[in-house]
Amino acid sequence: MSAAAPAPAEVSPAEPFVHPALFYRGEAEYLAGTVPFVRDGLAAGDAVAVAVPGGNLELLRAEFGPDAERIRLLDMTQAGRNPGRIIPGVLRAFADAHADQPVRIIGEPIWPKRSELEYPACVQHEALINMAFTGRDVTILCPYDADRLTPTVLADAEATHPILIDGTGQRDSRAYSPDQIVATYNQPLPEPAESPQVVEVATGGDVARGRRLARTFAGDAGMPEDRVVDIELVVTELLANSIDHGGGSGTMRLWTSDSQLVCEVRDRGLLTDPLAGRHPARPGQTRGRGLLLVNHLADLVRVHTNDDGTTLRAHFHI
Repeated sequence: MSAAAPAPAEVSPAEPFVHPALFYRGEAEYLAGTVPFVRDGLAAGDAVAVAVPGGNLELLRAEFGPDAERIRLLDMTQAGRNPGRIIPGVLRAFADAHADQPVRIIGEPIWPKRSELEYPACVQHEALINMAFTGRDVTILCPYDADRLTPTVLADAEATHPILIDGTGQRDSRAYSPDQIVATYNQPLPEPAESPQVVEVATGGDVARGRRLARTFAGDAGMPEDRVVDIELVVTELLANSIDHGGGSGTMRLWTSDSQLVCEVRDRGLLTDPLAGRHPARPGQTRGRGLLLVNHLADLVRVHTNDDGTTLRAHFHI
Protein backbone atom coordinates (compact mmCIF):
# COMPACT_ATOMS: atom_id res chain seq x y z
CA MET A 1 0.00 0.00 0.00
CA SER A 2 1.35 3.44 -0.84
CA ALA A 3 2.24 5.93 1.88
CA ALA A 4 -0.28 8.70 2.34
CA ALA A 5 0.68 12.39 2.13
CA PRO A 6 0.09 14.44 5.31
CA ALA A 7 -3.03 16.57 5.46
CA PRO A 8 -2.28 19.73 7.48
CA ALA A 9 -5.94 20.80 7.36
CA GLU A 10 -6.86 17.86 9.62
CA VAL A 11 -4.60 19.09 12.45
CA SER A 12 -6.14 21.20 15.21
CA PRO A 13 -6.06 24.88 14.21
CA ALA A 14 -4.79 25.69 17.71
CA GLU A 15 -1.29 24.81 16.49
CA PRO A 16 -0.55 25.66 12.85
CA PHE A 17 2.88 23.99 12.83
CA VAL A 18 2.76 20.41 11.50
CA HIS A 19 5.71 18.01 11.77
CA PRO A 20 5.03 14.52 10.38
CA ALA A 21 7.49 11.66 9.98
CA LEU A 22 7.15 9.59 6.82
CA PHE A 23 8.28 5.97 7.23
CA TYR A 24 8.83 4.72 3.69
CA ARG A 25 9.89 1.38 2.27
CA GLY A 26 11.34 1.63 -1.19
CA GLU A 27 11.17 4.20 -3.95
CA ALA A 28 7.45 3.85 -4.64
CA GLU A 29 6.44 4.69 -1.06
CA TYR A 30 8.95 7.52 -0.95
CA LEU A 31 7.44 9.13 -4.03
CA ALA A 32 3.87 8.45 -2.90
CA GLY A 33 4.52 10.22 0.40
CA THR A 34 6.49 13.19 -0.92
CA VAL A 35 5.37 14.13 -4.44
CA PRO A 36 1.67 14.79 -3.58
CA PHE A 37 2.82 16.79 -0.55
CA VAL A 38 4.81 19.09 -2.83
CA ARG A 39 2.23 19.28 -5.63
CA ASP A 40 -0.58 20.09 -3.19
CA GLY A 41 1.55 22.86 -1.74
CA LEU A 42 2.30 24.36 -5.13
CA ALA A 43 -1.38 24.20 -6.09
CA ALA A 44 -2.32 26.03 -2.88
CA GLY A 45 0.28 28.76 -3.45
CA ASP A 46 2.52 27.66 -0.59
CA ALA A 47 6.26 28.26 -0.59
CA VAL A 48 7.87 24.83 -1.03
CA ALA A 49 11.39 23.60 -0.31
CA VAL A 50 12.96 20.14 -0.48
CA ALA A 51 16.15 19.37 1.47
CA VAL A 52 17.00 15.65 1.15
CA PRO A 53 20.12 13.56 0.41
CA GLY A 54 21.45 13.78 -3.13
CA GLY A 55 20.04 10.51 -4.49
CA ASN A 56 16.54 11.26 -3.27
CA LEU A 57 16.88 14.85 -4.44
CA GLU A 58 17.53 13.74 -8.02
CA LEU A 59 14.67 11.26 -7.80
CA LEU A 60 12.27 14.03 -6.82
CA ARG A 61 13.71 16.53 -9.29
CA ALA A 62 12.90 14.10 -12.10
CA GLU A 63 9.34 13.70 -10.81
CA PHE A 64 8.70 17.44 -10.58
CA GLY A 65 9.85 18.20 -14.13
CA PRO A 66 9.30 21.89 -14.99
CA ASP A 67 7.73 22.47 -11.54
CA ALA A 68 11.21 21.99 -10.03
CA GLU A 69 11.90 25.65 -10.87
CA ARG A 70 9.20 26.65 -8.37
CA ILE A 71 10.78 24.63 -5.54
CA ARG A 72 13.84 25.39 -3.44
CA LEU A 73 15.94 22.22 -3.86
CA LEU A 74 18.87 21.49 -1.51
CA ASP A 75 21.17 18.50 -1.04
CA MET A 76 20.90 17.85 2.71
CA THR A 77 24.26 16.04 2.79
CA GLN A 78 25.84 19.42 2.04
CA ALA A 79 23.44 22.03 3.45
CA GLY A 80 22.82 19.97 6.60
CA ARG A 81 26.00 17.98 7.09
CA ASN A 82 26.16 19.67 10.51
CA PRO A 83 22.70 19.05 12.03
CA GLY A 84 23.08 22.21 14.12
CA ARG A 85 23.05 24.25 10.93
CA ILE A 86 19.74 22.93 9.57
CA ILE A 87 17.27 24.97 11.62
CA PRO A 88 18.88 28.39 11.08
CA GLY A 89 20.51 27.80 7.70
CA VAL A 90 17.91 25.67 5.90
CA LEU A 91 14.49 25.57 7.58
CA ARG A 92 14.25 29.00 9.21
CA ALA A 93 16.12 30.63 6.33
CA PHE A 94 13.44 29.44 3.91
CA ALA A 95 10.43 29.92 6.18
CA ASP A 96 11.49 33.41 7.26
CA ALA A 97 12.00 34.43 3.64
CA HIS A 98 8.34 33.47 3.00
CA ALA A 99 6.81 34.67 6.26
CA ASP A 100 3.78 36.09 4.45
CA GLN A 101 2.54 32.71 3.13
CA PRO A 102 2.17 29.08 4.25
CA VAL A 103 5.35 27.05 3.93
CA ARG A 104 5.92 23.37 3.17
CA ILE A 105 9.33 21.75 3.53
CA ILE A 106 10.54 18.20 3.06
CA GLY A 107 13.55 17.78 5.33
CA GLU A 108 15.47 14.49 5.53
CA PRO A 109 18.28 15.02 8.08
CA ILE A 110 18.78 11.34 8.98
CA TRP A 111 19.86 8.81 6.35
CA PRO A 112 21.57 5.39 6.63
CA LYS A 113 25.12 6.73 6.12
CA ARG A 114 24.90 9.15 9.04
CA SER A 115 27.60 8.14 11.53
CA GLU A 116 27.12 7.16 15.17
CA LEU A 117 29.03 10.31 16.06
CA GLU A 118 26.56 12.48 14.13
CA TYR A 119 23.35 10.75 15.18
CA PRO A 120 22.80 12.30 18.65
CA ALA A 121 23.02 15.77 17.09
CA CYS A 122 20.61 14.67 14.35
CA VAL A 123 17.91 13.37 16.68
CA GLN A 124 18.22 16.39 18.98
CA HIS A 125 17.76 18.57 15.89
CA GLU A 126 14.53 16.75 15.04
CA ALA A 127 13.26 17.30 18.58
CA LEU A 128 14.18 21.00 18.56
CA ILE A 129 12.29 21.66 15.31
CA ASN A 130 9.08 21.46 17.34
CA MET A 131 10.24 24.27 19.60
CA ALA A 132 11.68 26.38 16.79
CA PHE A 133 8.46 26.46 14.73
CA THR A 134 5.69 26.53 17.32
CA GLY A 135 2.96 28.89 16.14
CA ARG A 136 4.24 29.10 12.56
CA ASP A 137 2.13 28.23 9.50
CA VAL A 138 4.74 25.70 8.42
CA THR A 139 4.64 21.98 7.65
CA ILE A 140 7.92 20.03 7.72
CA LEU A 141 7.69 16.45 6.45
CA CYS A 142 10.64 14.25 7.48
CA PRO A 143 11.16 11.00 5.53
CA TYR A 144 12.76 7.98 7.24
CA ASP A 145 14.01 4.93 5.34
CA ALA A 146 12.26 2.20 7.33
CA ASP A 147 14.13 -0.56 5.47
CA ARG A 148 17.65 0.64 6.23
CA LEU A 149 17.50 2.70 9.42
CA THR A 150 17.74 0.93 12.78
CA PRO A 151 14.79 0.28 15.10
CA THR A 152 16.29 2.80 17.56
CA VAL A 153 16.27 5.54 14.92
CA LEU A 154 12.67 4.79 13.99
CA ALA A 155 11.61 4.75 17.65
CA ASP A 156 13.31 8.10 18.19
CA ALA A 157 11.44 9.45 15.17
CA GLU A 158 8.16 8.53 16.84
CA ALA A 159 9.28 10.54 19.88
CA THR A 160 10.24 13.64 17.86
CA HIS A 161 7.24 13.77 15.48
CA PRO A 162 3.63 14.18 16.64
CA ILE A 163 2.28 12.68 13.40
CA LEU A 164 3.41 9.41 11.80
CA ILE A 165 2.79 8.31 8.21
CA ASP A 166 3.53 4.91 6.70
CA GLY A 167 2.09 2.44 4.21
CA THR A 168 -1.02 1.99 6.37
CA GLY A 169 -1.89 5.68 6.57
CA GLN A 170 -1.54 8.52 9.07
CA ARG A 171 -1.83 8.48 12.88
CA ASP A 172 -0.87 10.45 15.97
CA SER A 173 2.32 9.35 17.70
CA ARG A 174 1.72 7.89 21.16
CA ALA A 175 5.45 8.18 21.91
CA TYR A 176 5.79 11.90 21.12
CA SER A 177 8.15 13.45 23.70
CA PRO A 178 10.71 15.81 22.13
CA ASP A 179 11.91 17.28 25.43
CA GLN A 180 12.76 13.80 26.66
CA ILE A 181 14.79 13.15 23.50
CA VAL A 182 16.81 16.34 24.02
CA ALA A 183 17.53 15.27 27.60
CA THR A 184 18.25 11.64 26.73
CA TYR A 185 20.94 12.55 24.21
CA ASN A 186 22.50 15.24 26.42
CA GLN A 187 25.20 12.80 27.49
CA PRO A 188 28.86 13.34 28.47
CA LEU A 189 31.02 13.24 25.36
CA PRO A 190 33.50 10.34 25.10
CA GLU A 191 37.14 11.04 25.80
CA PRO A 192 39.46 11.14 22.76
CA ALA A 193 41.65 8.15 22.05
CA GLU A 194 44.66 10.39 21.44
CA SER A 195 46.16 12.78 23.97
CA PRO A 196 44.91 16.26 23.05
CA GLN A 197 46.83 19.51 23.12
CA VAL A 198 45.43 21.65 25.94
CA VAL A 199 45.38 25.36 26.58
CA GLU A 200 43.81 27.04 29.62
CA VAL A 201 42.08 30.30 28.69
CA ALA A 202 41.11 32.96 31.20
CA THR A 203 39.97 36.57 31.19
CA GLY A 204 42.79 38.86 30.10
CA GLY A 205 43.73 38.09 26.52
CA ASP A 206 44.44 34.36 26.32
CA VAL A 207 41.98 34.05 23.43
CA ALA A 208 44.78 35.16 21.09
CA ARG A 209 47.04 32.39 22.40
CA GLY A 210 44.30 29.82 21.84
CA ARG A 211 43.75 31.11 18.32
CA ARG A 212 47.49 30.83 17.52
CA LEU A 213 47.60 27.28 18.84
CA ALA A 214 44.57 26.35 16.74
CA ARG A 215 46.13 27.84 13.59
CA THR A 216 49.37 25.91 14.08
CA PHE A 217 47.56 22.68 14.97
CA ALA A 218 45.23 22.90 11.97
CA GLY A 219 48.09 23.66 9.59
CA ASP A 220 50.13 20.72 10.90
CA ALA A 221 47.06 18.49 10.44
CA GLY A 222 46.97 19.36 6.73
CA MET A 223 43.90 21.59 6.71
CA PRO A 224 43.67 23.97 3.72
CA GLU A 225 44.08 27.67 4.48
CA ASP A 226 40.38 28.51 4.17
CA ARG A 227 39.51 25.88 6.77
CA VAL A 228 42.36 27.02 9.01
CA VAL A 229 40.73 30.45 9.01
CA ASP A 230 37.35 28.85 9.83
CA ILE A 231 38.91 26.97 12.76
CA GLU A 232 40.49 30.18 14.06
CA LEU A 233 37.09 31.87 13.97
CA VAL A 234 35.41 28.97 15.77
CA VAL A 235 38.08 28.92 18.48
CA THR A 236 37.77 32.68 18.94
CA GLU A 237 34.00 32.49 19.33
CA LEU A 238 34.06 29.53 21.71
CA LEU A 239 36.74 30.96 23.96
CA ALA A 240 35.14 34.41 24.00
CA ASN A 241 31.82 32.76 24.87
CA SER A 242 33.48 30.97 27.81
CA ILE A 243 34.91 34.24 29.10
CA ASP A 244 31.59 36.07 28.72
CA HIS A 245 29.16 33.35 29.81
CA GLY A 246 31.19 30.47 31.25
CA GLY A 247 32.50 31.95 34.45
CA GLY A 248 35.36 33.97 32.92
CA SER A 249 37.55 31.08 31.81
CA GLY A 250 37.60 27.86 29.84
CA THR A 251 39.80 25.01 28.70
CA MET A 252 40.43 24.33 25.02
CA ARG A 253 41.60 20.97 23.73
CA LEU A 254 42.58 20.03 20.16
CA TRP A 255 43.08 16.59 18.64
CA THR A 256 42.65 14.60 15.45
CA SER A 257 40.70 11.36 15.14
CA ASP A 258 39.25 9.39 12.21
CA SER A 259 40.22 12.05 9.64
CA GLN A 260 38.69 14.81 11.74
CA LEU A 261 40.15 17.72 13.64
CA VAL A 262 38.28 18.32 16.90
CA CYS A 263 38.23 21.55 18.90
CA GLU A 264 36.71 21.28 22.36
CA VAL A 265 36.04 24.07 24.85
CA ARG A 266 34.88 23.37 28.40
CA ASP A 267 33.75 25.95 30.92
CA ARG A 268 31.58 26.33 34.03
CA GLY A 269 28.61 27.86 32.23
CA LEU A 270 25.18 26.25 31.92
CA LEU A 271 23.58 26.34 28.48
CA THR A 272 19.92 26.99 29.34
CA ASP A 273 18.52 27.65 25.85
CA PRO A 274 18.17 24.38 23.87
CA LEU A 275 18.05 26.44 20.66
CA ALA A 276 21.30 28.30 21.36
CA GLY A 277 23.21 28.54 18.09
CA ARG A 278 20.05 27.84 16.10
CA HIS A 279 18.37 31.25 16.29
CA PRO A 280 18.90 33.11 12.99
CA ALA A 281 20.67 36.43 13.42
CA ARG A 282 18.40 39.46 13.45
CA PRO A 283 19.18 42.43 11.18
CA GLY A 284 21.70 44.62 12.93
CA GLN A 285 22.45 42.03 15.63
CA THR A 286 26.06 42.42 16.80
CA ARG A 287 26.18 40.12 19.85
CA GLY A 288 24.96 36.63 20.62
CA ARG A 289 25.95 35.18 17.24
CA GLY A 290 28.96 33.13 18.33
CA LEU A 291 27.37 29.68 18.52
CA LEU A 292 25.43 30.38 15.32
CA LEU A 293 28.71 31.09 13.53
CA VAL A 294 30.22 27.90 14.98
CA ASN A 295 27.30 25.86 13.62
CA HIS A 296 27.68 27.41 10.18
CA LEU A 297 31.44 26.78 9.97
CA ALA A 298 31.88 23.36 11.61
CA ASP A 299 31.06 20.01 10.00
CA LEU A 300 29.56 18.76 13.26
CA VAL A 301 28.88 20.31 16.66
CA ARG A 302 28.28 18.21 19.77
CA VAL A 303 27.26 19.69 23.12
CA HIS A 304 26.89 18.42 26.67
CA THR A 305 25.66 20.73 29.41
CA ASN A 306 24.70 20.25 33.07
CA ASP A 307 25.01 22.04 36.41
CA ASP A 308 28.79 21.44 36.40
CA GLY A 309 29.36 23.24 33.13
CA THR A 310 29.24 22.92 29.34
CA THR A 311 31.42 21.06 26.85
CA LEU A 312 31.19 21.97 23.19
CA ARG A 313 33.05 20.17 20.41
CA ALA A 314 33.40 21.40 16.85
CA HIS A 315 34.48 18.78 14.30
CA PHE A 316 36.15 19.54 10.95
CA HIS A 317 36.82 17.01 8.19
CA ILE A 318 40.50 16.85 7.29
